[in-house]
Amino acid sequence: MAFLGLPILSTIVFLPLVGAVTLLLVPREREAWIRWLTLGFTAAVFVLSLPLFTRFNEGTAAFQFVEHAPWIPAYGISYKLGVDGISLLLVLLTTFLMPITVLSSWTAITQRVKEFHVSMLLLETGMLGVFTALDLVLFYVFWEAMLIPMYFIIGVWGGERRVYAAIKFFIYTMVGSLLMLVAILWLYFYHERVAGFYTFDLERLLSVAIPADLQIWMFLAFALSFAIKVPVFPFHTWLPDAHVEAPTAGSVILAGVLLKMGTYGYLRFCLPLFPNASHQFASLMLVLAVIGIIYGALVAMVQPDVKKLVAYSSVSHLGFVMLGIFAMTVQGLQGGILQMVNHGLSTGALFLIVGMIYERRHTRLIEQFGGLARPMPVFATLFMIVTLSSIGLPGLNGFVGEFLILLGTFLTRRVYAIAAATGVILAAVYMLWMYQRVMFGPCDKPENRGLRDLNLREVLVLVPIVAFIFLIGVYPRPFLKKTEASTKALLQMVDERRWNAPSVDLLEQAGLELRSEEVHR
Repeated sequence: MAFLGLPILSTIVFLPLVGAVTLLLVPREREAWIRWLTLGFTAAVFVLSLPLFTRFNEGTAAFQFVEHAPWIPAYGISYKLGVDGISLLLVLLTTFLMPITVLSSWTAITQRVKEFHVSMLLLETGMLGVFTALDLVLFYVFWEAMLIPMYFIIGVWGGERRVYAAIKFFIYTMVGSLLMLVAILWLYFYHERVAGFYTFDLERLLSVAIPADLQIWMFLAFALSFAIKVPVFPFHTWLPDAHVEAPTAGSVILAGVLLKMGTYGYLRFCLPLFPNASHQFASLMLVLAVIGIIYGALVAMVQPDVKKLVAYSSVSHLGFVMLGIFAMTVQGLQGGILQMVNHGLSTGALFLIVGMIYERRHTRLIEQFGGLARPMPVFATLFMIVTLSSIGLPGLNGFVGEFLILLGTFLTRRVYAIAAATGVILAAVYMLWMYQRVMFGPCDKPENRGLRDLNLREVLVLVPIVAFIFLIGVYPRPFLKKTEASTKALLQMVDERRWNAPSVDLLEQAGLELRSEEVHR
């Protein structure tokens, strides 16, 4: 599939980069031009990504829209992009949220406007590259490249403790990334030892079985990197600082997209490459997921700051995604993928809402509000819908994802499903309690009585998200159909590779056989 003769995935991935370069040519005092150009580029990327959804073949688990070219052939590095049912929805979530975040920061960002929008566009290229890369070096390049603009977005345009939060975010992620790089190199040399040639191509790496004892170390290296990014308890401590200190657009992208890269990594790399280790560590990952669900909910409940409450709710919600992944059932995996999208919509919208009241009151403390429903009825209505979506009310998107995750977990791990279900109850308590304190009761603060309701731009920011909240909640079938074939194929691959993992003693023999097959090929 091509656009103006260009491959569609490359166009989508690198169009934001073209936008960033274009912005560099615009005088910095032309702030309106910069904002409109950024909005135009991100909107164009979203429009171009829509055919990926409409033309995606639901009947196959194979990668689609694949683009493959040699990059550094002497070292087995290739430029290879593609999407399947696991990555498709995440690509669309990214392209959907980007113009919304640009629009949301229209009046909030007043300093270094040009640099901010360049950072946002570079960030989009990095995020889309992560979700589409099928070569491990290419994936790692995008993974690392994405950190730099996010570091600046938190560190330059954040709150009072922005530098501390940005450095903490960067160090945590870098430590995990380096461990993953070691494991990637390990895979690279292992493949040469077995198959006789070097490659970083994911599909070729999946063609060789890795001994079970080696899988443990590689799994741990990949899993720790992804656990930090999710973040899984107890690697979550960077998240509240980053969320609270980041500007609204940064918080939305952080919650909406960046956290999904960790859960995506488990699905794309850990499960298929290291099936034995994945099964071996499944119980531990499920325990950590349940702890994250309950711990995140309990800590969120006592937060005096709305933004920090939403940040800790992310720890709880992403625990559900981890639960669905390591339940290793079709329902759990499909629910996990859909819940990634749901969390991106619901929590992204919550951060937008927090940003809107912060722009008006310059505080996020719950005790400073109360009775806002009277001066801000439109805001109150949209806030209520998003709140109900976040707690998984039937008919809204959150219910579908959480139901499938709990169903899939209950099929194989009933105790974990029952324990995790308490998180649903706790989420309802802390979200509705927060909503009640902010929106209802007497409007006894003079500063709140004259608050203006949402303007047209703010309504346009929230309404598209609310539309998808209802669409996924009422009619999730089109989204689930996109993921069905890929999740079934992933589970089948995990089962087959799990029982076919060779021992180290048979490695040399297997290597001889695979080398022979490669020669005949």
